[in-house]
Amino acid sequence: MREYMQFYINGEWTDPASPRSLDVIDPATEEVAGQISLGSDADVDKAVTAAATAFKTWSITSKDERLAIMNRIVEEFEKRVPELGAAITEEMGAPKWLADGTQAAVGVNHFKTAIGILESFKFEEDRGTSRVSREPIGVCGFITPWNWPIHQICAKVAPALAVGCTIVLKPSEIAPFSAKIFAEILDTAGVPAGVFNMVNGLGPEVGQAIAVHPQVDMVSITGSTRAGIQVAEAAAKTVKRVHQELGGKSPNIILEDADLEAAVNGGISGIMMNSGQSCRAPTRMLVPNKLMDEVSALAAAAVENWAPGDPKEDSRMGPVISEPQWTKIQGLINSGIEQGATLVTGGAGRPDGLEQGYYVKPTVFRDVKNDMEIAREEIFGPVLSIIGYDSEEEAIEIANDTEYGLGGYVHSKDIDHARAVASRVRAGYISINNAGLDLNAPFGGYKQSGNGREFGDQAFGEFLEYKSLLGYSPAA
Repeated sequence: MREYMQFYINGEWTDPASPRSLDVIDPATEEVAGQISLGSDADVDKAVTAAATAFKTWSITSKDERLAIMNRIVEEFEKRVPELGAAITEEMGAPKWLADGTQAAVGVNHFKTAIGILESFKFEEDRGTSRVSREPIGVCGFITPWNWPIHQICAKVAPALAVGCTIVLKPSEIAPFSAKIFAEILDTAGVPAGVFNMVNGLGPEVGQAIAVHPQVDMVSITGSTRAGIQVAEAAAKTVKRVHQELGGKSPNIILEDADLEAAVNGGISGIMMNSGQSCRAPTRMLVPNKLMDEVSALAAAAVENWAPGDPKEDSRMGPVISEPQWTKIQGLINSGIEQGATLVTGGAGRPDGLEQGYYVKPTVFRDVKNDMEIAREEIFGPVLSIIGYDSEEEAIEIANDTEYGLGGYVHSKDIDHARAVASRVRAGYISINNAGLDLNAPFGGYKQSGNGREFGDQAFGEFLEYKSLLGYSPAA
């Protein structure tokens, strides 16, 4: 059993100010997999003080100095990818193929991408007689989720370190194991004391303390829209910058001229690969009504390839994260049935033969109306809603009829047709014909899916302030 009872503050593993522990549950077995300590205001204040002190020197390091450290992080990270994958499987139930090959691997790719951007990034330019510089914003507080634990940590930490910011991280208390290993990686790589700090704890306690702390200059949260609102309200008291990557209910528009089999298979994979626990999962599949039968049959066939099972074995899909999440998903599946959607496959209850663990049947509904609860709520489970439309205009209207705007998907054999429809979807990250993740393209949402962007050089901008030096070149 893992026991991670210390926090990483000012380059050292330190005991909590007021010892309290929390059991971490393995979602595949429902058994205790380890323990962590829960932090307090005092622990956050200690970490923020260390970060604020370190900022004085880290913020003025040269680009070459930061590149050298980031390259060392990559070297250490790559050594520990298998260990990270095993931790992710244990803490949040991702199958081994996903935990190793995607969950852990994408983390190191964030650092590689940030290194490539930093090498040519310009922090200053002349405009007229003025010099405009971009300087690190300061101490950044990061609140990260359990569904893609290392991916979400690295998406924030890599660009923040690259531009010269210092960090206080609160990883998810539900899936904290991989974050501990990540802190060890940065320590071994020689990140200076105080530049990176980590305090475990609960959102209403440690997350709140980070958001309200007067020495935290910027806070970034990935989580639910509800949590994002709470952080923004807390941060408003000190007028700090807030970056939010929040919920989604992404439309997947399959146009009449699409390759139906590829579009449906891609849509199913996008939902099932992380047990539906991805904020940009294509959970609303919009199809021409005259193709509803064909698409439903293709979806049912595709789901057969995603049988849940032990994530430590060769299963394609693991459990969902926790009992509360499992219960929520069951309620929404029942809601779909009660509100008149047609159940194609799956349904309520655990899959046959899996009586222990938070496993959910891969579920497909058809004949869903966009005002049904399963079409409005972010289920965060392996549940697809197939919604029919009669015209392309109606499809676009349905796609945009949501409080969210994180992701979108469009399928057509005519690339110009797909591009035209994609341009009308009100979302920040849209995939055309199953295009995969691009770490150089900005990621973020419209509406209640958040503010700001991650990935690429736009992520650098989230951690920079502009300074205008008037008369810098008066001779001009």
